[in-house]
Amino acid sequence: MFFHPLNTLTVKPLVMNNPFYYQPDDLCREVQREIVSYLETKTDWRDEVSAGKMFGFLIVEDKNGATGYLAAFSGQIQGAEIHDYFVPPVFDYLQENGHFKTKEREIVEINRQIAVLEQPPVIDDEASRNIDKINQEIVEFKKLMQISKANRDSLRQKPDITADELNRLIAESQFQKAELKRLKKRLDDANRCVIDDLAKRNAEIQRLKDLRKQMSADLQNYLFSNFVMLNALGEQRNLLDIFNDFNGTIPPSGSGECCAPKLLQYAYSQHYKPLQIAEFWWGESPVGEVRRHLDFYPACRGKCKPILDFMLRGLSIANNPLEISVTQDFETVFEDDYIAVVNKPAGMLSVKGKSNHISVAEIAKKRFGESSMLVHRLDMATSGLIVIAKNLEIYKKLQRQFLNHEVRKVYYAVLHGEVKNPEGKISLPLIADIHDRPRQKVDYKHGKPAETLYKVDKIIDGKTFIHLYPTTGRTHQLRVHCAYLHGLHCPIVGDELYGNKSDRMYLHAQSITLTHPVTGKEMTFESKAGF
Repeated sequence: MFFHPLNTLTVKPLVMNNPFYYQPDDLCREVQREIVSYLETKTDWRDEVSAGKMFGFLIVEDKNGATGYLAAFSGQIQGAEIHDYFVPPVFDYLQENGHFKTKEREIVEINRQIAVLEQPPVIDDEASRNIDKINQEIVEFKKLMQISKANRDSLRQKPDITADELNRLIAESQFQKAELKRLKKRLDDANRCVIDDLAKRNAEIQRLKDLRKQMSADLQNYLFSNFVMLNALGEQRNLLDIFNDFNGTIPPSGSGECCAPKLLQYAYSQHYKPLQIAEFWWGESPVGEVRRHLDFYPACRGKCKPILDFMLRGLSIANNPLEISVTQDFETVFEDDYIAVVNKPAGMLSVKGKSNHISVAEIAKKRFGESSMLVHRLDMATSGLIVIAKNLEIYKKLQRQFLNHEVRKVYYAVLHGEVKNPEGKISLPLIADIHDRPRQKVDYKHGKPAETLYKVDKIIDGKTFIHLYPTTGRTHQLRVHCAYLHGLHCPIVGDELYGNKSDRMYLHAQSITLTHPVTGKEMTFESKAGF
């Protein structure tokens, strides 16, 4: 049974919440508690799901007006996608003797063959002995040639040596040189046999790799063509067409297996009306990422954005504030003929993005001239100081200061939780999460170095007020360094990507110190956080 009745929903929402931007309400937390209670009975799943798994639910209304919820998990549990209590997958491709598993086994067999061929080759014993024998013959023959040459040189010194004897010595020398060439040719031929065998082996490895690549691509196309998604208008499209129309790309691996697509697909197939959707994390955070046990999260953008844009057609959906046109302005803190320093409010873009929000850069061009350029940026949710150059020459001089780490910045933040050490340093390399931009994650192998110094200001009611001093300027550096398990493990209040939503994100760029690009004077600009 996949429909779980809800008797506490008395007022049904007029529009469904936006899966990419929502605040879980009391009803969401009630449904979450029911799912958690169920999960706690599944002792055989405990180890697997405790390692980290996304769960989701969709509150729906059935054809008779009864309300209930559907539950789902991302990917698989115990190697299967079908389990009681949770909705089935969009396409069940895991049947043991089905096309996908059959082809998957063939690819696994190719992997095995490649692994065998890539092992260091064992030269045939007879070939090896033959090569060793010829090498030894060459060594011995060279010794003989040295002795013979010494004898010939000695004989040539005799005053009574005849012409016939000289000719014999020349013939002997020529014969020995020719014999050495024959021995070396035998060695080359023996080695060539081994080299040819290696070449054949490498050619077979490449053939198998090419075959594996083609089979994998064909299998992915088979998979994505069979993920036929529904929407509220009764339309159907497979994942290949959905992603091609969205951005002209091939779907990422695992597309269609996240919670939200599964939930909506089952709801449409049963003619349920979707009312409210939410997803939460269970277990440990994935390596390098920031996920907190039982925290709610928006749907991922890399895999789910194209799919949900199609599947939500025909539904009344709450607006995403990040996509609504908003008029904002900034305060000018300092201005002369060369630079300006402005105080950006939270929620304002630094530069124009995909949304209709007005940006600092756009206003700056109108206020300070078309040649003005932002020397650095702040996240949309971060407030505080931004430096603007009024022409390209000034921009280059200021950029050089940033690149040489000559600019000093101080941020002020409020964190959920109590930071244990009063001050310290965080060094965690960062890289973009390509499947869920703009999220960043920690990656010690491929990430770019990122370093933040910090000093606790005060701790009140379980919240830490803190100064942050970044020595590098990576995307979301302070947000990840605060939230990550091996950072401060205390997310910034209001950080909806790495923590929980609030009225705003409590991060403010409150101070910046630089050298004026014309006067050479060191200047410090400040703006109090206001929280």
